[in-house]
Amino acid sequence: MLAAILVICGAMTVQAQVMKAADLEKYAKEKYGDKWLDAAKNLAEGLTLDKNESLTYQQVIQAEGKTKEQLYVALNYWATATFKDHNAITLNDKEAGCIIISSTIPSIVEHMGTISKYTVSITPVIRLDIKEGRVRVTFTVQNYDILNDISGGWFGVKPDGEKNKSYGDGKRKMDDKTNVSLYDENWEIAKHYPFVEKDAQKRTCAKALVMTHAYSNAIIDKVEEALKNGIVGNEDDDW
Repeated sequence: MLAAILVICGAMTVQAQVMKAADLEKYAKEKYGDKWLDAAKNLAEGLTLDKNESLTYQQVIQAEGKTKEQLYVALNYWATATFKDHNAITLNDKEAGCIIISSTIPSIVEHMGTISKYTVSITPVIRLDIKEGRVRVTFTVQNYDILNDISGGWFGVKPDGEKNKSYGDGKRKMDDKTNVSLYDENWEIAKHYPFVEKDAQKRTCAKALVMTHAYSNAIIDKVEEALKNGIVGNEDDDW
C-alpha cells in the first residue's frame, strides 16, 4: 500500500523525492490516528533509543539472486534520483559496500502554540550496507531542527484573523539576525515527549515523532521497491 502511495506522490521536497508532506501526514493519520499525543506515546512503547540517544530504525532487505555489485548500482541510482542535494551522499564506498546519505527534510511539521509557531525539520542519516543478496538500511535521527517564530503563536494573530508575516523558512543560518522574532533551536529527541513526559513542547514533539517514524517507513519501503523493481521499472539487462 505504501509503495503505491509513494509512486503516486512523487517529490516531498526539492531535496528528497520520497513523499509530499501533506501525503505523509495523511499516511501517518491513517496508520497511527490523528491524535498525535496518543500516537506518539503508543509508538514510543515499541521504540528504543540507541546508545547515542538517537532514534534509529534498522531493517535487512533480502534481494536473493542479486550480486553485491548489482545492488550497489541500484542503490546509487535510487540515491541520485531521490536526493537532489549534490552533497547528500556523504560516503560512497563500493569496495566496503556502504553508502551514507544525509539530507535535511524541511518543514516536516508546523505547529502553532500559544506564543510561538514552530517549524520542525529533520536531517536523518541513512546508511545502506550492501552484501550479496541483501541490504541493511539504518535510519537515524538525533535532533529536531526548530525554527521558533515567537510572534507566530495564537497571541500573534491579528484581529482580522490574518497571521503575522514574520514567519520564515524551515531553517536559517544561526547567525542570521534579519528577523528578531525568529530563533533557530535544536531539540534532542531523547529530552522531549514521549520520551520525557513533562515537556512544554509535547504537542509539537508528538507530531514530530509520528511524522519522523512515518518518513523512516517511507524511506525503507522506497529502498526495498528500488531493489526489487527498480526506479522506473526498465533497468533489467534485457536490452
